[in-house]
Amino acid sequence: MDAAALRELLAEHTELERRLADPSVHAEAGTARRLGRRYAELTPVVRAARELEQARADLEAARELAEEDPAFAGEAAQLADQIPRLEERLAELLLPRDPHDGSDVIVEIKSGEGGEESALFAGDLLRMYLRYAERRGWRTEILDATDSELGGYKDVTVAVKSRPGDAGPEGVWARLKFEGGVHRVQRVPVTESQGRIHTSAAGVLVYPEPEDVEVDIDEKDLRIDVFRSSGHGGQSVNTTDSAVRITHLPTGIVVSCQNERSQLQNKARAMEVLRARLLAAAEEEAQRRASEDRRSQVRTVDRSERVRTYNFPENRISDHRVNYKAYNLDQVLDGDLDGVLDALVAADRAERLAATAGAGA
Repeated sequence: MDAAALRELLAEHTELERRLADPSVHAEAGTARRLGRRYAELTPVVRAARELEQARADLEAARELAEEDPAFAGEAAQLADQIPRLEERLAELLLPRDPHDGSDVIVEIKSGEGGEESALFAGDLLRMYLRYAERRGWRTEILDATDSELGGYKDVTVAVKSRPGDAGPEGVWARLKFEGGVHRVQRVPVTESQGRIHTSAAGVLVYPEPEDVEVDIDEKDLRIDVFRSSGHGGQSVNTTDSAVRITHLPTGIVVSCQNERSQLQNKARAMEVLRARLLAAAEEEAQRRASEDRRSQVRTVDRSERVRTYNFPENRISDHRVNYKAYNLDQVLDGDLDGVLDALVAADRAERLAATAGAGA
């Protein structure tokens, strides 16, 4: 543990506290949000450091008192056992952080092999993420969707955002960043007349939602087309050309949005998705150029690989990256995702701790 680095973090926390107490800082919403997020990131480190410092001081005092009164020996032993756990906790908090951990995300779900069954499974995945977001108190908004004939989705894009005013260090990205990849399902499809189990798959892409300053988009690089929205019967979405399709000419990326009532709103939502895709593309290119520096197999999983299997006959969910297996698939699909996500977070943390220890050896 680098004592000098820790002192710098403690000093930075104190300075952030001073700046956030200044009313003029909050006149700039972006600055206040950035400072608040960093303050929230450092607060657990400061608390752990102070708790460790206090435990060490208490241990020294207890040992001195035990020399005169053996009754304090038990307290000294308890403190001696507690300090290694506090040191480990602080070491974990001091690990290099993913800079996007506090970010909101955009999730895309695309049907794959399996036709209508894959589209229905994509709908199941969407519901799973929506229910999980509801459990966490997050906000969700479907930005674009292409329905399938039987009520599933050929593809669907949803924004997942933390609660207003919640600037904690663990944002939506910190939990959902491991979801990217191919999700496989094994079950009897509704279209199967002979009761045979089929295997199909859907792809999930997760992007951190960027701040406006993170991606520079030149209006001259955009082609914007408008068209008439289409949707479920009963919705008044077919009367105006309000849907928007944006093509980013340098990269060929195409995004569309049709769920808002006005063309302006659809354009704004489509630009959000475009920014997220451009950011993800830039980061993937940087990872490709420096693949030897990847810190964790879990965090840099190739999206073309199968990451998870949902086995309906056995009510089993399996995550193949960390050998996680549980027999509560029905609960997981109802939004109880914390078990599998905790396993992925723990594996990532363990690998980073091991890498840090190896570097310091």
